[in-house]
Amino acid sequence: MAAASAPSVSDVRDIGEAEFQAIRQLVYEHFGISLSDQKRSLVVGRLQKVLRQRRLPDFRSYLEWLRADQSGEALQELANRISTNHTFFWRENSHFSHFASTALPELVERHRRSGGNLRFWCAGCSTGEEPYTLVMLMKEAFGLEYRAYQPLLLATDLSANALRIAMRGVYSNERLAQMPPHLRGKYFRRGPETGTWQVVDDVRREVVYRRHNLMDSRYPFTKPLDAIFCRNVMIYFDKATRDALIARFHRYTAKGGYLYVGHSETLTRDNALFEYVLPAAYRRI
Repeated sequence: MAAASAPSVSDVRDIGEAEFQAIRQLVYEHFGISLSDQKRSLVVGRLQKVLRQRRLPDFRSYLEWLRADQSGEALQELANRISTNHTFFWRENSHFSHFASTALPELVERHRRSGGNLRFWCAGCSTGEEPYTLVMLMKEAFGLEYRAYQPLLLATDLSANALRIAMRGVYSNERLAQMPPHLRGKYFRRGPETGTWQVVDDVRREVVYRRHNLMDSRYPFTKPLDAIFCRNVMIYFDKATRDALIARFHRYTAKGGYLYVGHSETLTRDNALFEYVLPAAYRRI
């Protein structure tokens, strides 16, 4: 009687309990992302391609490869697959309106008195829509005096794939559907593919993109930040991780500086580090 053939790599459609729990733990320890039991199918779906590409027959073999890798490539690939990078231009636009009408004039006046650069950070910038929008709003506000203010904008993300898309700055019509027409007409040109638009060079070169893990103990800042945008990132973290992250944000935010989070990520009432300004926007106490 012939022995049954081993299942092909493409047949791996489920994950054992032990392997799922091990991947959950790795993702939490390295990236702070909390995967619930309901995310089992998401893990299988997003990692299947890795198993096929690496010719790994099952998730046990994948875990062995992940733990044995010393280059960091395996963890980077895991981060790219597990992190979610869905966004679009002008998402949760009340923050952009507040930034342009209230926060920016206030910060400009403060720097006019004390000197120095305006400094901003988009933490979890995904594919770049948020930081590019902030540059556009500053160019609208400052006009020909933009260079005089020397604004510095750092945009970071866990996913190297998302950052590559951000740096290219090419987006579909759907991603720009909510963008105000005057900004779309002024700061985009036709993209290289049909139905796409590219952010103009004058905007793209104003954003510094870097890969950064929010779970790192050290952050790349030597001077305080005027505003931090970390929107729709903390929804993937548990309370302990969120609280620790907010404390880090407080440490790196200038007095009176702003923190913008996602509308489903409001800070708790017992928070003593930031005061409420408007839904999902806070000022450092």
